[in-house]
Amino acid sequence: MREAQHTVVAPADTRCDGVVLLHGIGVGSWTLKKLERTLQRRGFATLNLDYASRKKPLEALAEEIHTPIAAFAEQRDGAIHFVAHSMGGLLARVYISRHRPARLGRVVMLGTPNGGSEVADLLKDFSIYHAAFGPAGLQLTTAQAPVLAALPSPDYAVGIIAGCRTIAPIASAFVLPRPNDGRVSVASAKLADMDDHIVIKASHTGLPRNTTAIEQTIAFLRDGCFQAI
Repeated sequence: MREAQHTVVAPADTRCDGVVLLHGIGVGSWTLKKLERTLQRRGFATLNLDYASRKKPLEALAEEIHTPIAAFAEQRDGAIHFVAHSMGGLLARVYISRHRPARLGRVVMLGTPNGGSEVADLLKDFSIYHAAFGPAGLQLTTAQAPVLAALPSPDYAVGIIAGCRTIAPIASAFVLPRPNDGRVSVASAKLADMDDHIVIKASHTGLPRNTTAIEQTIAFLRDGCFQAI
């Protein structure tokens, strides 16, 4: 069985905060490398995980990533934050509900389909979608999966970054409510109990590499709110 793969970058000063980075479905930690490097330069320790996003449902992925996250938290004296792209944000919510770190800090979600994605609704009955995205892909629909419906409202600080540009014009125009990032609408990215929300001119895949999104992520981790733009 594949285990979560990870690279820990931990500055010598264990008092600095740590950030767990969680990628979206069907990709890997490489999609968060620019964000990771910027976090490191700003004094955060990072844990950028790879996990079997196309092979397991969210609840199994939460167990898969627990051992490396627990070990990372043990190494740090500061807060443990989460920064997650797309489905990674749902995984962060499931993980925190089951294995909440003792020094949980803030959570930033970039393009996370908290209300589900109409694109997943459209494709969920196709075998090619099942093959490409597996059981977690079926949990991304607007009809909430039981594991997501059972989640409590966050009692931790959540900042949500949504995109409003697209490289998928057909989905953006005919499938998703506007505005959207080509995969997830701005409305679907929101949570009722979020602390702050901001819309960035970036596509879904471009969000974690967008300079403004990265700067806003760091602002929220440090201050609990986004900067005015």
